[in-house]
Amino acid sequence: MALSYKARKRLSLLVLLVGMPAYVVLAVTVMNALPRMPLWAEVPVYILLGFGWILPFKAVFSGIGQADPDQPTPPSDD
Repeated sequence: MALSYKARKRLSLLVLLVGMPAYVVLAVTVMNALPRMPLWAEVPVYILLGFGWILPFKAVFSGIGQADPDQPTPPSDD
């Protein structure tokens, strides 16, 4: 079942306001629990963690910045 534009917009807002900060806290907690890695190994891990949170939510965020496709378009004056 596909989500409506309005539902995707609300879900994306929830992910950004609640999910992303929780993911950041979780990622930093896990990284602090591991033994300290050299800087050359730690930077790519943080980069992967930084991009990794978005992959499951790619479908939710697609098209959010566009106009609402569910709304009818007004007739043109041609």
